Amino acid sequence: MKFDSNYMITMKDIIREGDPILREATKEVALPLSEEDKEIMNCMLQYIKNSQNPERAKKYQLRPGVGLSANQIGLNKRMFAAYFTDEKGELHEYTLFNPKIISHSVSMIYLPDGEGCLSVDRTVPGFVPRYERIKVKAFNMDNEEVLIKLKGYSAIVAQHEIDHLNGILFYDRINKDNPFSLPENVSIKSVY
Repeated sequence: MKFDSNYMITMKDIIREGDPILREATKEVALPLSEEDKEIMNCMLQYIKNSQNPERAKKYQLRPGVGLSANQIGLNKRMFAAYFTDEKGELHEYTLFNPKIISHSVSMIYLPDGEGCLSVDRTVPGFVPRYERIKVKAFNMDNEEVLIKLKGYSAIVAQHEIDHLNGILFYDRINKDNPFSLPENVSIKSVY
């Protein structure tokens, strides 16, 4: 297993669109967590932190990211790491195993500049409608079940990563006929 504490994930490890693993629903991670799964998660989180560090990102040619799912590094495991600052400037760090959205708001939001993905090497223009608020049930690194309430940008990041774990890419949610049209009969607004 190469994704241990001494390994540094780089862009060569990131699976790109077209690979069938990105279209598969991932398998749940066995609990209690194995040391191997914890090391993989730490490795994934470290990639995100490295990718946001200008010196490291330049040195190792890392594309900046805010989240990374296990299938994006070729592993069929239901887990993702996320590290980002939200629209209020608050820093969030998540290492979630077997995450599941258990409820969501009716109201929706979107990023005005659209979404991107480490597995997609091209710009895909269009709005990606997401729920404004979600509740996620998952397990943390200490094998504890957690219930996390997310809203705004945090909810968008979590929905993007959970979509990955379900074999869905962000552009699947863009309106094919008119990429900048938004769902009707629902309250929807830009995050920013």
